Amino acid sequence: MRSNNTSNFWSREQSDLFAALHTDSSGLTSDEAQQRLRAIGSNTIVDEPAANIARLALRQLASPLVLILVFGGAVSALLREWVEAAIILAVLLGSTALGFVQEYRASTSVAMLRRRLALTVKVRRDGEVRTLAVSQLVPGDIIELAAGNLVPADGVVLAARDFLVTEASLTGESYPVEKRAGVVELDAPIAQRTNSVFLGTSVRSGNATVLIVGTGERTAFGSVAARLRTAAPDTDFARGVQQFGVLLLRTMLVMVIFVLAINDWLGRPLVESLLFAVALAVGLSPELLPAIISVTLSAGARRMAQRGVIVRRLEAIENLGSMDVLCTDKTGTLTEGLMTLHSACDPTGTASEDALRLAFWNAALETGIDNPLDAALVAAGNRAGLSAVGLRKIDEIPYDFMRKRLTIIVEPVPNRPHLLITKGAFENVLDVCTHLSGATGSQPLNDVERARLESWFREQGALGLRILALATREFSPRREYSRNDEVGMTFVGFLLFRDPPKSEVEATLKALAQRGICVKIVTGDNRYVAAQVARSVGLDAEALLTGAEIGSMKDEALWHRAEETVLFVEVDPQQKERVVRALQHRGHAVGYLGDGINDAPAMHAADVGISVDQAVDVARESADVVLLRPDLAVLCQGVEDGRRTFANTLKYIAITTSANFGNMVSMALATPLLPFLPLVAKQTLLNNFLSDVPSIAISTDHVDEERLLTAQRWHIGELRHYMIVFGLASTSFDLLTFWLFLQVFHAGEAVFQTAWFTVSLLTELSVVLVLRTQGPFWRSRPSRLLMISTATIGALALALPFSGTVASLFGFVPLNMTMLAAIGSITLGYIIATELLKRHYYAESSRRPH
Repeated sequence: MRSNNTSNFWSREQSDLFAALHTDSSGLTSDEAQQRLRAIGSNTIVDEPAANIARLALRQLASPLVLILVFGGAVSALLREWVEAAIILAVLLGSTALGFVQEYRASTSVAMLRRRLALTVKVRRDGEVRTLAVSQLVPGDIIELAAGNLVPADGVVLAARDFLVTEASLTGESYPVEKRAGVVELDAPIAQRTNSVFLGTSVRSGNATVLIVGTGERTAFGSVAARLRTAAPDTDFARGVQQFGVLLLRTMLVMVIFVLAINDWLGRPLVESLLFAVALAVGLSPELLPAIISVTLSAGARRMAQRGVIVRRLEAIENLGSMDVLCTDKTGTLTEGLMTLHSACDPTGTASEDALRLAFWNAALETGIDNPLDAALVAAGNRAGLSAVGLRKIDEIPYDFMRKRLTIIVEPVPNRPHLLITKGAFENVLDVCTHLSGATGSQPLNDVERARLESWFREQGALGLRILALATREFSPRREYSRNDEVGMTFVGFLLFRDPPKSEVEATLKALAQRGICVKIVTGDNRYVAAQVARSVGLDAEALLTGAEIGSMKDEALWHRAEETVLFVEVDPQQKERVVRALQHRGHAVGYLGDGINDAPAMHAADVGISVDQAVDVARESADVVLLRPDLAVLCQGVEDGRRTFANTLKYIAITTSANFGNMVSMALATPLLPFLPLVAKQTLLNNFLSDVPSIAISTDHVDEERLLTAQRWHIGELRHYMIVFGLASTSFDLLTFWLFLQVFHAGEAVFQTAWFTVSLLTELSVVLVLRTQGPFWRSRPSRLLMISTATIGALALALPFSGTVASLFGFVPLNMTMLAAIGSITLGYIIATELLKRHYYAESSRRPH
């Protein structure tokens, strides 16, 4: 590639930049672009794969729970207790390897799915406009941007029309900035470079032609990538795990100090006491938690992807499961999204060929946002034999969300007056009209006629028709026009569109309601159409707030009204965001499903942003979850998967922690009462490792239907209560077992440790099957993998004392049939007691405030 110098591009003339980049207004050739791509690389800011692998590996060691294992293994190795060190090392390697494999698989899967959602851009190549992947851009390319696009690289504006760009991601300025062609001062800061666009910003309105001068790492965004790559804020789930870790560390510290102090008081060897304390610390921690979370979330993400829900961030699964309010537009989710032109009418409501022709010209010649309304108009025009071939387009005033109008200026007849054709929202078009088209020509638009038009508009809207208005004005020929010319226009007719509700959507809404999710429609469409759609799908059309009403409300008033309201209509993007924040203020976890640039602020504010893969760039890239089909049924299934994933993760945490806590308390209490340790360190570690192995299969387990009907939340106080109640129940049985072994069987050290190891492991395994469901355990079938793994480890627990060399390595001895029968009876009694306690616990829990 030939060298070029585009430094300070904002302060240089276009001709100078064309020469420096060896390009022109027709763009690069494909061959030249490929040469440049090979020379400078793709237009991406990503880490190398090797760095990703290294980072994933290091991340597995970042958990406090894993660090406990590292500490325990180091102590064992320093004391030359190689069996203990080997067990800890095996657990450590197993946990981190499992977590790494699952997270790597998940990240690879997500990357593959993201490639399906890869951004594209219109590029001039070989003298024609083509749609290419953003990653293929190189310096010297000429691209065309429109509202809804993300700016794919740094560039200078060659031509623009009402081109507003949001640069908050780069400058912090929340208001859009207008960009235009020209030259600015050399020392102008980024925020004042009004002739330039930058990677990572987004187009709010208008359109522009841009010369690319920098891609990938050679952009303003790339220069601050290190700052922008800082970790995202923790989710509620991540904060819950951290709080849980603090709880464990506090409990572990108290227990370890207690055991060390008691052993020292009893005069037991320091090395043996220290190893036992380390084993207690390791035994209390659910050391496979990082791996379990990775397994469960990645399995959930793969399952959801198979059903058409792409999770762009694994943590979003938890947010999706906790959602209890869903805000959505109606088009494409509640309705079919297949817009068709019902009719084009004159101001009296009579079908009009003139209105259809003018609307067709407007839709066929506009170059802004692709939308289903224009597609419907073009299709209707084509069916009617209309054509825009040979029609000279003079200018365009793009659509924006304040005016809600789009205007095309054409020259119908050479060297004759220009015709300005405007279509848009009824009220916004009517506001700029002073005349009314009639059979005898244009006449002044008086109050009576204005009221008649409004009445007809309401009547048709009540029938569920989407309505746009159409207006025109003639001008003496000139080169440029602006939004200021949209005045004194003549109202020429209505455009009526039909988008019927989906046949199955009412059943889907009921299914969401059964799962505790309240659906609210948030739309910029008019109140009459929105109300009719709401009624047709079973929503309350009377619980309605308009954008004007929201605009006049203080936040405190909106907080109360938002919960009661089902329809938010005629709202702008900022009001959509206010609605989301008002619902969050009332304690709701809010999901927002959007596909347009006007949805981006609300999606960003929501707890989980949801989009579809046909959405505009800025909406799709803002989303945590992407639906491959704009279908609420798909989302409903995604919510279930999110709740199932979250519930299974909490199952492992609650059950394992309570069981470990009970065993560790038992050993701590038994230490001063027994003439020997209840278990030596290596037995404690082996017990904890074996009891955790079946837990890996929890990610495949079935979840009670009633748990899928409510939003899943992390309650650290509830988890602490659960751990204490079921942990101390386990301790009670342990102490009874100690008494039985010592007073009835008069067991010595080796027999006692072998018997209690077996009892402890069998009860931990069985309690998983009991506590995995809130109902009677025999009525809820565990997953096949969970059942098989539990049975396998249970059989191993009974076989270990008879394994010869392995048994002697861990200090186990064979047990007689009487002792084995007692172990079986104790395990059965523990299962029955835990089942009864579980019923009482959940009955009390349902009455406790959370």
